[in-house]
Amino acid sequence: MEITISAIKADVGSIAGHTKPSKQMIQRAEELIKKAIKDNLIIDGTVTHTGDDIALIMSHTHGNDSNDIHMFAWNCFLECAAIARTQGCYGAGQDLLATAPSGNVRGAGPGVAEITFSLLPEHRKAEAFTIITADKCSPGAFNLPLLLAFADPMYCAGLMLPQLIKGFTFTLVDMNHKGPDLLSLELSAPEDLYKLAILLRDNERFGIKSIHSRTYNEQAVSASTDRLHSIAGTYTGKDDPIAIVRTQGIFPACEELLYPFTKTAYVAGNARGSHNMPLMPVAINSAVTSFYCIPIVSCIGFSLAPNGTFSHQYVDFFDSDAWNVVRTQAQEKALAIRSQGWSGAAMLPYSELEYSGYRAVIKELENQFSSSIPNKGK
Repeated sequence: MEITISAIKADVGSIAGHTKPSKQMIQRAEELIKKAIKDNLIIDGTVTHTGDDIALIMSHTHGNDSNDIHMFAWNCFLECAAIARTQGCYGAGQDLLATAPSGNVRGAGPGVAEITFSLLPEHRKAEAFTIITADKCSPGAFNLPLLLAFADPMYCAGLMLPQLIKGFTFTLVDMNHKGPDLLSLELSAPEDLYKLAILLRDNERFGIKSIHSRTYNEQAVSASTDRLHSIAGTYTGKDDPIAIVRTQGIFPACEELLYPFTKTAYVAGNARGSHNMPLMPVAINSAVTSFYCIPIVSCIGFSLAPNGTFSHQYVDFFDSDAWNVVRTQAQEKALAIRSQGWSGAAMLPYSELEYSGYRAVIKELENQFSSSIPNKGK
C-alpha cells in the first residue's frame, strides 16, 4: 500500500503580533480536517501550531503534489485567514502569496514537506515518523541537525550498524534560485561530508530538500526550502521550515534525531527576521512570547497503522523537563548575542536583511557617499 504523508504549514494571522493563531482559527482547521476524513479525501489528519504557523499533517493515497490535497490545504488557510481578519489578528493571510495557485501550493507561500512510500515493506516492520516545525527562522535552520543526525556517528551511533552504514544521499537545493524549476545537487555521506559541510554552512543559500537511504533507496526526510522573499520579491515574514523525518530501524532513532537540537545552533531569524539567534526546542502548540522572538522548534512523533491512520496520539518530544536545561542554554545564548544589538555578527549581513525598509535606508545613504573629503578645518 502506497501512503503519502503531507505536512503543510503557513502563517495566516496571529494574536497581538507574531505569537499564535486564535482558538477559532485552529478549531476551523480541525473541522475541515475532520470533514476531509469523512469525505475520504484523506485517511487521517491533525492540526498543530508552532508559534504563529498552523500546520496540517495528513495521510492519504494521492501521492506527492496532489492538486486535491494542496488545494484543500490552501482553502483551509484561506478560511483561517478570513477568521483572522474578522478578529483583527496581525498578518492575516501573510503567507498566502498567490491569488489562486494552479493546483499546487509550492511556491505560493506555505511550507510543504511530503513523502510517499510503501507501507510496511519486508525491511520495515513498523512505520514511525516525526514532524519538525520551526518559527521565526530561515528554511536552512534544519541543515545542521539533519546533517549531524544522518551523517555523524558522534550524534547517531546507529550509522555504524549494517542497515545504516552505507550512509545517506542528501538532495540540496539553491534557495536563492528564482524560477519554476529547482536547482538541486545530490551528495552522499560519508564520502562527500566535507562538500556537504561547505554548502550547508550557508543556511541562507543552500538547504536540505530530502534525504534517502543508500541501502534501501527509501526516503527518510522531506523538508520545505522555499524562501518567501524570493517568491514575493519583498519581505513577508520568515520562512519557518517544516520537515517530515521517518525514524527507527533503517533510519536514525528518535533520540538520535533529537540530540543535535541540544546544540541550540544560531540561525537567522528573530524579530523582523534580522538577527542571528539560537534555535530553542519547545512543546508543540507553543506561542512565541520570549524576548526578541527567539526562534523556536517543535518535534512530534507518530506511528502509522497498516490502514494509514495515525496512532490515536502523538508524542511531543520537546515537552519534557529534560529539555529545560537546553532551553536555558538557548536563552543564555540569546541574551549574549542580542546584547550586541545591531553590531557585527549579531545582525544579519545587508544582503540577508529581510525587511526592504532596511535596504531602502542603506541605499539612500550609499547615494550620499562621494569621492571628495570635506575640508571643514579651513
